Amino acid sequence: MNEKDLARINELARKSKSVGLTPQEKAEQARLRREYIASVRMNLRSQLDQIDIQEKDGTIVNLGEKYGHKTKH
Repeated sequence: MNEKDLARINELARKSKSVGLTPQEKAEQARLRREYIASVRMNLRSQLDQIDIQEKDGTIVNLGEKYGHKTKH
């Protein structure tokens, strides 16, 4: 998600509060919000997959590998 899309999301939110949105703008807003949420989830998953935890026995376990969600981005 780029800065242009984020600015458009904010612009549509402000417009919906002031004068309302057309059906096309509502559809665009919903699409942009879905893309934003997908982007946030992907970034969060990527960060969580990079976390290493040291067990009591001293071994280091990568959470992404432990839970089977390790993906290369």
